[in-house]
Amino acid sequence: MSSEHPLSVVLAGGGSAGHVSPLLAIAAALRDRHAEVELLAVGTKEGLETRLVPAAGVELTLIDRVPLPRRPSLAALKFPTRMRKAIRDSERILIEAKADVLLGVGGFVCTPMYVAAKKAGIPIVIHEANLRPGLANRLGARSTSWIGTAFEGTKLKAARWVGMPIRRQIAQLERAVRPGGSAQRQAKTELGFDADRPLLVVTGGSLGAQRINQALVDSLPALTEAAIQVLHITGRGKQVREASGQLVAAAGYQQIEYLDGMEDAYAAADLLICRAGAGTVSEVAAVGVPAVFVPLPVGNGEQALNAATLVDRQAALSVADKDFTPEWLRQHVLPLVTDPARLEELARRAAQLGIRDAAEKMAEMIVQAVR
Repeated sequence: MSSEHPLSVVLAGGGSAGHVSPLLAIAAALRDRHAEVELLAVGTKEGLETRLVPAAGVELTLIDRVPLPRRPSLAALKFPTRMRKAIRDSERILIEAKADVLLGVGGFVCTPMYVAAKKAGIPIVIHEANLRPGLANRLGARSTSWIGTAFEGTKLKAARWVGMPIRRQIAQLERAVRPGGSAQRQAKTELGFDADRPLLVVTGGSLGAQRINQALVDSLPALTEAAIQVLHITGRGKQVREASGQLVAAAGYQQIEYLDGMEDAYAAADLLICRAGAGTVSEVAAVGVPAVFVPLPVGNGEQALNAATLVDRQAALSVADKDFTPEWLRQHVLPLVTDPARLEELARRAAQLGIRDAAEKMAEMIVQAVR
């Protein structure tokens, strides 16, 4: 970074909210630290970044998505040519941005960006969100010692455990650990619920989860009978309907596809049922939300590992996706959501493990890498 222009940071990553959310949290922390910082995010046209990054006021440019082929195919034959083009595009982006530093948070876009930055001699800073590092970040880690991780046990050489960068609205949320506190009562009311009755928040993430949705809907009679309210965030395009085509309805039950401000749900929930993406697990801990995780049963078991960081310390519960049935919900969730003492203990244990300043730590790491 020279004295002739402000700090220029190129931020690479995308695809899922798990990559985009920490990228934007770090971008916000950089702006808090350096009002004149120049930010440029790099993603692909297929990812959520096309909507979320511009909405956050960060400039976005796109390169082609080049996944690593897993088996012999036509895509495998085209891979070297497509990757070389992606690297050339990445080099052009870095040069035109006069980049002082590249931040990568993982995803397909990061591989060519890391290669291009290394060739150009531009410092690389990495944040790894999962316990098991992704392929792109494992590659990038060979070219830098500036690495932050969301989880303590992530195995990347020279990595520092900083926590998960989370949005300011969540990091600064003051949720009373004791259920029924004034902040929680107000949050319930603002969402349209009765402040005096337990609230169960159920979400499968931005894309939704069919098994979670169906098990919850099949359990509505038992939940209604127990006077438990439900905020059901189904995921985009996954609303649950009756055979007649009407949306499922019940007393104290609200169904929405998506909630832009999850901090509102965290503030109101007596209990949260959710997937175990790295961002969600980190937010649950930072805020101190009693949670039941239903890890997504795909990939290399990353979500089950993420959940274990809280479950092993008795700060949350977890159930395998195949076991999350209406019967399991009635046996385990009903008694939990109506037990304030147990909810308070889960909230207290989770909050003890939470980290709220990871975005600021990553912003500091970026500045240090440039010096």
